[in-house]
Amino acid sequence: MKPTPPPVLLDASCLHLDSALQLLQQAGAVLPEAEPYSAPWLQALVDALCDLSSKDPLTGLANRRSFEMALSREADRVARSGESALLLVMDIDYFKAVNDSYGHGAGDLVIQAVAESIAHVVRPMDTVARVGGEEFAVILPNCAGEFGTVVAERLREHVSELRVEVASGQFLDITISIGGAFAPQWVRSSPLLWMERADRQLYRAKAEGRNRACMEAQIDSTVTAEEKGMLFAVAQEEAAGAALQQQERE
Repeated sequence: MKPTPPPVLLDASCLHLDSALQLLQQAGAVLPEAEPYSAPWLQALVDALCDLSSKDPLTGLANRRSFEMALSREADRVARSGESALLLVMDIDYFKAVNDSYGHGAGDLVIQAVAESIAHVVRPMDTVARVGGEEFAVILPNCAGEFGTVVAERLREHVSELRVEVASGQFLDITISIGGAFAPQWVRSSPLLWMERADRQLYRAKAEGRNRACMEAQIDSTVTAEEKGMLFAVAQEEAAGAALQQQERE
């Protein structure tokens, strides 16, 4: 193996960060307070840019890009491990009427209240994202099939208890519709197909009257011990190949 070269120290003052700082200012992000171009200042700048690229600015939840990356990782993990994982997609009911009647400022208040309610119910290990205007999604790894409907109902009920003040003394009751689907175990599916299956259940919840959760039945994939061994062997070969490529680059 080739010896690891010593790290190259860069004079941070030669970096052109005007565009990055301007972008953070426009986004309303808190700028670093440390000495400009010092290590703490640069670290704070990098952290702020990471937040800007991965989080939804209105709710603080993961944005669509972060969600899609997490969904892809989870689909791959389920295929390798055989553990169950649930995807829930949800939509605020009659949200257009909120914007039309009370304005987009009121709509933002509703979105923030629903986001906080969803995040309060799920586990720290779950990924909660705002994937569209009034659309949210939650990835729940290691979620057993018998708990899928329980989790979805808990989310729906928690949001239905909200009363959001959209104007002085004027409150709105909010509900959501939820669709859910489990990732197929021991099968290399695609995140897109997983999302489409959950979306179909969401459309079903909407068609059946809204303010309800519809779940796709979990499909139990029967895999023999020999087939599991083959799957693990493929995974090990892929990992070994990646490690060899890394060594060759070094």
